[in-house]
Amino acid sequence: MLAFFRGFGPKTCRRSAALLWKRTQADSAGQRMDIRGIYPPIATPFTEKEDVDYQKLNDNLQKYAKIPFRGLVVQGSNGEYPYLMAEERVEVVRRVRQALPRDKLVIAGSGCESTMATVQMSEQMAQAGADAVLVVTPCFYRGRMDSRALIHHYTKVADSSPVPVVLYSVPANTGLDLPVDAVVTLSQHPNIVGIKDSGGDITRIALIIHKTSSEDFQVLAGSAGFLLAAYSVGAVGGVCALANVLGQQVCQLEELCLTGQWEAAKALQYRLIEPNIAVTRKFGVAALKQAMEWFGYHGGSCRFPLQPLSEADVRVLRQDFSSNGWL
Repeated sequence: MLAFFRGFGPKTCRRSAALLWKRTQADSAGQRMDIRGIYPPIATPFTEKEDVDYQKLNDNLQKYAKIPFRGLVVQGSNGEYPYLMAEERVEVVRRVRQALPRDKLVIAGSGCESTMATVQMSEQMAQAGADAVLVVTPCFYRGRMDSRALIHHYTKVADSSPVPVVLYSVPANTGLDLPVDAVVTLSQHPNIVGIKDSGGDITRIALIIHKTSSEDFQVLAGSAGFLLAAYSVGAVGGVCALANVLGQQVCQLEELCLTGQWEAAKALQYRLIEPNIAVTRKFGVAALKQAMEWFGYHGGSCRFPLQPLSEADVRVLRQDFSSNGWL
């Protein structure tokens, strides 16, 4: 442990030691963090000069605190984390933790391309107050990111992280699925508590749940579009972009699934599919931010090179919400 802290200041060492002690105590008791529930992967508002707008961020947080989310995912794909500087990523997490009630979890995206950078970012996110870190698959050299490389990467990160690690597979962005055999191996690590799977392949999600059933390992659906299907095969929650806009409704879908009201759940799920597609794979973050504006949140513009929606795209987006009764 002393070797790990070498190079950090006294204050950092004390905080990290406390976090590692807390983690070790949980591990020795045979427990891992419970991450079940619904999380919006929150957007990052910017000023006209493209600086992070912390006042607008705080305004959004005050509204999200009133919705029965388990917590927030901060600096995920919808937070435009690849376009933020490392200092900005950490500061956003710090501000969110300060503003959010303590009973809400903060899961912070700490994934970087190298293992070393991810280890360092995970430590910084823990210092900023994150309860867990979400680690996306490194993908620039995706042709070499086989199970061996990814198991090594995540093991090194989890060995060093002062807080629990959630795996993150998002093939639409990375062009890479975290292989099922790698997930099964990693599920045995005491500091890896689950996975956010955004691929939408329910067969794959079911197989992961089945093959990790002997471990204390939890699966979160990575989209509201297949949330019901994921719950039906044993997922315990979701990290859903649409929850930034229709948070109460996504939480209602969770409740219907958990209480076995499957007909009502299906009816609600059907109404969420088209809006969800619109703010994810059809139009992306710019559409999510536009929809946030319609529903009383601060979305605003993306950081370049992401472009604003065209007028035609805005009309289609509005139709996807209005035709399902949301606008």
